[in-house]
Amino acid sequence: MHKIDKRLAELGITLPSPAKPVASYVPWVRTGNLIFVSGQITMVDGKPQHIGKLGADISVEDGVKAARTCAINILSHLRDACDGNLDRVIRIVKLVGFVNSTPDFVKQPTIINGASDLLGEVFGEKGRHARSAVSVASLPFGVSVEIEAIAEIE
Repeated sequence: MHKIDKRLAELGITLPSPAKPVASYVPWVRTGNLIFVSGQITMVDGKPQHIGKLGADISVEDGVKAARTCAINILSHLRDACDGNLDRVIRIVKLVGFVNSTPDFVKQPTIINGASDLLGEVFGEKGRHARSAVSVASLPFGVSVEIEAIAEIE
């Protein structure tokens, strides 16, 4: 078993099969040693979860859980890009997090911490990354969070 697979097991995380794209794009692209993972939403077993807006009908705690779900989906695609071996990840380079929120909601960074913290738990120092956390008026299927990622691999 690979080191990162063991770490995921220790954390009680089972990565899902990579979700199929729902529009005209591919789930990830490799250029050189960089993997660009398309925006991942809060899809669990093929169904969107955490539907709603932060600052209205989704709590901060649930928003953090939503971001964590996005990170798990990112890892699923990243594993696919690494031919099944997440030990090939040299570094998580950047996350861009989109938070479906009301105009007065200002805790986008707290929400996206759900993903950032998970990547740190999984990869340690390699999981530390640059990041943006922005508010948007809506997201696909009405989900509360979407996150895209860039990773460097061997």
